[in-house]
Amino acid sequence: MSTAPGRTSHAKAILDPELYSKLANTSVLLVGAGGIGCELLKNIVLTGFGKITVLDLDTIDISNLNRQFLFKKKDVKQPKALVAAQTAAPFNPNVRIIPIHDNIKEPQYDIHWYQQFDMVLNALDNLDARRHVNKMCMAAQVPLVESGTAGYLGQVQPLLKDTTECFDCIPKPTPKTFPVCTIRSTPSQPIHCIVWSKSYLMGQLFGEDEDAIEELDDAEKQGENSQEIETLRKEAQAFKTVRQALRNKNANDAAKLVFQKVFNADIKNLLIMADMWRSRSPPIPLDYDAILDGTFKAPTHTKANGTAAPNMNANGNAVASGSGTNTNGSAASSTSTSANNNGATTSLKDQRTLTLKDNLELFISSTDRLAERLRNGEETISFDKDDDDTLDFVTASSNLRSYAYGIEGKTRWEVKEMAGNIIPAIATTNAIIAGLIVLQALHVLKKDHTKLRNVYLQFKPAVPLSAIRLSQANPECGVCRDTYAPLLCDPARTTLGEVVKGVMGEEWGEREVSVYEDKRVLSDPDWEDNFESTLESLSVTRGKFLSIVDEEGEWATISLAIANLPPNYPRPLPVENEDGVIDLAPTPKKPRIEPAASVLMRRLEERQSPSKRRRLEADGLVVMDGPDDVLDSGEVAGVVGVDQGGASEVIVIDDD
Repeated sequence: MSTAPGRTSHAKAILDPELYSKLANTSVLLVGAGGIGCELLKNIVLTGFGKITVLDLDTIDISNLNRQFLFKKKDVKQPKALVAAQTAAPFNPNVRIIPIHDNIKEPQYDIHWYQQFDMVLNALDNLDARRHVNKMCMAAQVPLVESGTAGYLGQVQPLLKDTTECFDCIPKPTPKTFPVCTIRSTPSQPIHCIVWSKSYLMGQLFGEDEDAIEELDDAEKQGENSQEIETLRKEAQAFKTVRQALRNKNANDAAKLVFQKVFNADIKNLLIMADMWRSRSPPIPLDYDAILDGTFKAPTHTKANGTAAPNMNANGNAVASGSGTNTNGSAASSTSTSANNNGATTSLKDQRTLTLKDNLELFISSTDRLAERLRNGEETISFDKDDDDTLDFVTASSNLRSYAYGIEGKTRWEVKEMAGNIIPAIATTNAIIAGLIVLQALHVLKKDHTKLRNVYLQFKPAVPLSAIRLSQANPECGVCRDTYAPLLCDPARTTLGEVVKGVMGEEWGEREVSVYEDKRVLSDPDWEDNFESTLESLSVTRGKFLSIVDEEGEWATISLAIANLPPNYPRPLPVENEDGVIDLAPTPKKPRIEPAASVLMRRLEERQSPSKRRRLEADGLVVMDGPDDVLDSGEVAGVVGVDQGGASEVIVIDDD
């Protein structure tokens, strides 16, 4: 324990001794150790929160180091939670930090696990994880302080069950999606080409062996062009040959084979459908050899308004519309700079506009690197913004597609932002938001709910911060308006029908209910086929919620949080069979010392062997061959016979 008087003097003076004394016994869960998480961990450690559990799934990337100050270059690729805890621990030796490198959505982090904390502080950048933590806190009735930043903007929001609205009370915008035909056949924006490269081409070449037929069937049902869909089906089937070449160690021109199919043959197939190009500019098939030797010529693309589209010019140089210079302002150059062997580039190169030849060479290099990884044992490769090989491939292939369709190309840096859904992060914003989180957490600790506020960091120099009173819960919210209860059970033995009947009690059969697990319907008033199924067979296990919904809407939804039985739970109780009989096992009797006569009889029941005979004789017993056998003295003693398989074995006890 630290004895330095200056370590706690400021905190005591600001918080007052009574509040400060509570901090040492306060247990806090911090979810996320990134931009906000690093600042927040430092703050709560210095404030004096006694027990801190920090959980994060991510590892440290070199791009984190400019704002996540708890990490150094030597820590790259290490778990964020572990390194953050190690770095922050010396700030205050009185604080205990427990790091966990894991996914917060794992089933072991159930309702009982959350209930060990006095509050939860969210520092996440993932919508799905935020919604999960929000639901768990509502179920466990643990206060949650939510937060987030986007560039210079930020927000802090305290959330308390039955006191304030929750994170899901206001619907969140869903990620934007694009029609399949737009992505596959008629892109018109850079993001269309990036999504195509990241989500479609990467999967077809380096992902699972699938032909995307199901997705195309769904698109056709939704009314998209049937002729175009049929062409795309043939295109998907043709990927099988290319996939085999990428995995064949003897194939030398796999990258060229991919290029010829994707950027030449597939485009020519699309051009056959003349009706598709009546109101839009048709794409241009690309020539592999002509681009490499600098002789590729192509007509200038035009937009719908007749102006030239900003793109790379026909000789391979990237130029802006109406200009003879590159989009970055430098003179156009046909000199190509290939990616180095490991795919890594400096930040300045990342922001450099690539020529058509640059993109092709980057495409060849990245395709060869990814193919080599497949040949060395990797089964599938998916896009990761921090994986140089996949980022290079998506950058090159999306730019090549952009050129073919007359769309402006993007730098590697821009592709990384768009493909990785990166929100600009600013260290100062993170620091301000982390400080505001602590202020709201102290109000939660004092249970002074009247002082809780939603705080916003905004673009107003005169009033950079705005605070508003907390809103009431949305009565239609499907998360915080539910009634939660833990259900301790063995999912392998507990059936769905037992749960529903146990919860409904006397109302069973009188009230119509439906049962859900997340968005899955497990039963409804007209369908109870799953009632005899165990929860485990229905994939309803620890950490999940079983929701019982009153069809008439008179009862609130009952959400049961599945949790394991305690270790000391007694053995299962007996149940009736089909005949109504309870088969009880006999009660075990206490062990007792076996009498000598019983030992004797037990030995008689054993099949004799020479070794057994010698052992009995050593004990003073004589084994006779039959009832008429006599001792040497000619006197027959008491005889006991035991029948074993038709043969009699007799033991004679000498009275002398």
